[in-house]
Amino acid sequence: MVPSHPGQPGGPAAPVAANAALLGAVRASLPASVRVDPEDATAALASFSASCNFALRREDASGLTRTSDWEAPCAAAATWPREQATAFFGRYFRPVRVGDGKAYATGYFEPEIRGSRTRRPGYEAPVYGVPDDLVRCWRDGTPASEKVGNPPLSRRTATGSCVPYYDRAEIERGALAGRGLEIGWAADPVELFFLQIQGSGRLRTPEGEIIRIGYAGQNGHAYTGIGGLMRARGLLGSGPGQYSGSMQGIMQYIREHPQDGAALMRENRSWVFFRVLEGDGPLGSLGVPVRGHSSVAVDPKFVPYGAPVLLETDRDVANGLWVAQDTGGAIRGANRFDTFWGAPRRRQWPVGGAGYGRRDQ
Repeated sequence: MVPSHPGQPGGPAAPVAANAALLGAVRASLPASVRVDPEDATAALASFSASCNFALRREDASGLTRTSDWEAPCAAAATWPREQATAFFGRYFRPVRVGDGKAYATGYFEPEIRGSRTRRPGYEAPVYGVPDDLVRCWRDGTPASEKVGNPPLSRRTATGSCVPYYDRAEIERGALAGRGLEIGWAADPVELFFLQIQGSGRLRTPEGEIIRIGYAGQNGHAYTGIGGLMRARGLLGSGPGQYSGSMQGIMQYIREHPQDGAALMRENRSWVFFRVLEGDGPLGSLGVPVRGHSSVAVDPKFVPYGAPVLLETDRDVANGLWVAQDTGGAIRGANRFDTFWGAPRRRQWPVGGAGYGRRDQ
């Protein structure tokens, strides 16, 4: 949904990109399955209001809106009665269909795993903060003709050279050990691997303390979804000896084949660094807390950050009103969405879902 043109509720909006086929202001034509539930609208209004600072100061990469389009709805959201949230979205927004409208929606959550602030027996997998030698620089030998845009995330050596940063295998072998980068320790490296994929989570200590951690950076290596590798190798499916194409099924394979499972995880060379979060969280790409059952990750090239998103899918669990507040490495394309379900909510999402690669950027 995009803001209605100022002064014309439900009327023509600002010029939109060619890949958006307008549904116009005919709210009655929306399928019944995606009609806005008042409870969803109340949560979405709170999320929308929290995103306004971003929408008001950043250019919309999708081309669907102008910064000025957000002024009226953002001003109104600050004082709009929450019990009338449905009327707010009807007053200030109108629906558009992006591309052909054929969506693929997955889900992610804020996992809780066993952890500790300090290393102790049974808690040996380091949770690293961002190292100071992780910088953006042009790597040695890069031709001048290729130095376009932002330099890649790399490692600055003691001699001043710029080289690729350590990959997952090197980090697991101790490349960052002894530098005081540990913000915590996990009991299970497999659980930590999947927490990195989610991009945020909680460490529960043996004493019952909850340490919330969030995405702080990434090592510059491309994300590789191990679910896709397993499917290509015939390991996932419903046949004899195959595993369920869900996060739980993939974890089962890794646990039952520890040596092959460890090698499989290292094929994802990406490594995510964390920081300890205080207060609300986890934080999405806009720097505001994402809310379960309300926030959705999108590709900002097609869907504006902060925009309300109406989903209608063949799995009605994801249908309804969401707010675009996040993105990720696997969330690419006009109608690719990743819905956030809070913590600790575990669901059997298909491979490619459950946030696979969502935070690797």
